[in-house]
Amino acid sequence: MSDPLSDVLLLMQVRNVKCTRLEAQGSWGLSFAAASMLKFVTVLRGSCWITGVSDLPCRLDEGDAFLLINACGYGVSSDPDVAMADGDRLFQSAQSNVVRLGGSETVLIGGSFIVQGDDLSPLLDVLPSFFAIRTDNPAIAALKSTILMLDAEMDRGDIGGPLMKQHLANMMLIQALRAFCATAHPDGLSWISALGDKHIGAALTLMHTDPGFHWTVAGLAGAVGLSRSSFAARFKARVGLAPLEYLLRWRMQRARHTLRTAPVPISRLASDLGYSSESAFSFAFKRVVGQAPKQYSTTCLSAANGSASSNCQ
Repeated sequence: MSDPLSDVLLLMQVRNVKCTRLEAQGSWGLSFAAASMLKFVTVLRGSCWITGVSDLPCRLDEGDAFLLINACGYGVSSDPDVAMADGDRLFQSAQSNVVRLGGSETVLIGGSFIVQGDDLSPLLDVLPSFFAIRTDNPAIAALKSTILMLDAEMDRGDIGGPLMKQHLANMMLIQALRAFCATAHPDGLSWISALGDKHIGAALTLMHTDPGFHWTVAGLAGAVGLSRSSFAARFKARVGLAPLEYLLRWRMQRARHTLRTAPVPISRLASDLGYSSESAFSFAFKRVVGQAPKQYSTTCLSAANGSASSNCQ
């Protein structure tokens, strides 16, 4: 059976993982501009303040961590009121993944993830732009273990180092998502928390496992042991979309991924995703994506060859 979260993460095509380390002492502050990426940072030693992500500054102590998702600009500092230097410029000019500001009273390590296209949308729709992970979170032990391995790799030049850091950074992302699931309200509107719902999670798994099947609301309801009306209402309440609207979006994510990475005949793609004809698939694709499948595929091919200035999403 498919794992919906793994499906989404695999389609995300995480690119350009960058790992950084900040060592600081005394009075210090760095500001970072808004960026379309995921950013994970943990406090290995000391403490710091995060500003710009909420109405009030957020204090993080040793062992705490935070996840930023396409957030606005933010600051990290020894004190919320300290003057901020340009952190982006500082890391660029350092020509290293380590920046030292006077000492190592406070040590932060982070990983940044740039995601190709818009396949992050299922997570963006449910995750806050800023999420603090405290030391009492059940998922923090596994996360800390991965962080320590990543920290050790930062100072080594062993063979396979870049690949090792990329895999460890991806593990950090998954563990951070698990940490979010551990604190999310079980009855809240969240695609991720819905995966833990016995009935709705089972329905999501069915749709992800076989998106080309001719699913109906009644068929999904029967498969997970609910009446049609109860299932439809519960699915909408937990996921935020009607079951077949979710299925449509998942099919189109799969279609975009295929057209970007391994182009196939449109007719075959239509059949694989459960459409009776190429025209029916093309209509659905254009409704969701805004382009016809052939036009989308051509745009992606041109972008890959460097002949298009617009992004293929």
